[in-house]
Amino acid sequence: MKHKLFFTALWLYCLTLTATACNTDKKSQNEVATAEDTLVAQPEERHLSLLFAGDLMQHGPQIKAALQKDGSYNYDETFAAVKDEIERADVAIANLEVTLPGKPYTGYPQFRAPDDYLRACIDAGFDVLLTSNNHCMDSGQTGLERTIMMMDSLGVPHLGTYINKEERDRNYPFLLEKNGIRVVLLNFTYGTNGIPVTAPNVVNLMDTVEIAADLEKARQMQPDVIIALPHWGNEYQQLPSPQQREMAQWLIDHGVDHIIGGHPHVAQPLELSDDSLHLVAWSMGNVVSNQSKPNTYGGYMVRIELASHPETGAVGLSDASYFLYWVSRPHDNNFKHNYRILPIDIPDSVLTGMEQKNRYAIRASMRRLMERHTKGVSECTIE
Repeated sequence: MKHKLFFTALWLYCLTLTATACNTDKKSQNEVATAEDTLVAQPEERHLSLLFAGDLMQHGPQIKAALQKDGSYNYDETFAAVKDEIERADVAIANLEVTLPGKPYTGYPQFRAPDDYLRACIDAGFDVLLTSNNHCMDSGQTGLERTIMMMDSLGVPHLGTYINKEERDRNYPFLLEKNGIRVVLLNFTYGTNGIPVTAPNVVNLMDTVEIAADLEKARQMQPDVIIALPHWGNEYQQLPSPQQREMAQWLIDHGVDHIIGGHPHVAQPLELSDDSLHLVAWSMGNVVSNQSKPNTYGGYMVRIELASHPETGAVGLSDASYFLYWVSRPHDNNFKHNYRILPIDIPDSVLTGMEQKNRYAIRASMRRLMERHTKGVSECTIE
C-alpha cells in the first residue's frame, strides 16, 4: 500500500537496461579495452528508513499505573504491541514531552516523569528524542538539565534543549548519518507555557531569524536531506492552522525538505507536494497519554524511505506511509492491563466492550480525516 514516488519507475527502467546490456553485448576476453569502452562506475545505492512518532506523555494516572511493588516503574506493556514496528526502522524518532527531575513525580500541568519512562522509550526502539516542546521547562532549570543528563547517560541522541550555548553550537543542527545518507534534523517549539528559560540553558524556539541561521549552518554540513520537526499548531484541532501553513511554506522556501510536526495532541493530515519533493505531516497526535478528549487517545506514526538515485546518486524520498494506532487505558480494559498502544485494526475478540467502543470512535474519526484531507500518502496496517 506504500506510495511510490518520483524516481521509482526510472530506477526500474535503468536496472532493466543494465541487465539487458550485460547479456547481449559481451566483449571478447582477448579484446583490449579502450577509454571509450570503459564504463563509468554507477553510484552505490543507499537506503535509509525513518520512523517518526508524536508526543510521549506521562499523566498522573499513567505514572500510578506503572508503579511496581518495589518502587520501580514498568512500561513494557505500554509499547509491546508496536515495539517491533518501531524497531523495524533504521532510525526511529519521537518527542519526549516530559521532564526527568527526579521525585516527586507529577502529571499535568507540569510533567515530571520517572527515569524508568525514558528507559522504556529507548527499549521500545526510539533512537533519537526531541525535547523542544512547550513542557520542556516544566521543572525549571534543574529539570531541563537533569533530563539532558539522563539521556546522555543512557546514550540516546537528542535535540531541542541544551545546557548552554556551547553545547548547542557543538551539537546543533543535529546531523544523522547512517547507511551512507546524511540527514540534518531541526527541532523547535512555539513556546514554553510562559515559563522563562533560565540562563545559560537554551531552548530552540520557532524564531525565523534563528532558524535561518541554523539552516545556513545545516547546509554547510552537506546533508542529503533536511527535516524540520516543529512543535506547533492549535491543541485539539484536526486541521492545520494558517500559522502552521505559513511557517511550513517559509521552511520549504528556505531549504527544508520535509516537515514532521507535533503538539496539537490529535492527528492532523499529511500532504505530499505535487512534485513529491516535500512531505508535511502536520501533527501525529499523542503516542501515549491519559487524555480522553475526542481524538486525543490515538494518532499515527510516519514512515519515510530515503534512497539514492541509481544514476546521479542524489538522495530523495522513495516511499512514504503512515499507520494508525490508539491507546487503551486501564479502566477501559477492566484494569487487566496497563496503558497499551494498540494497532488500529486489532481484532475485537481481544478487546473489552469499552475498548471496542473507544477504538471504533477514534478509528472512524481518524480515517475520515485522512480520507478527506491527506494528500499523496497511503495508510499501511500492522497487526
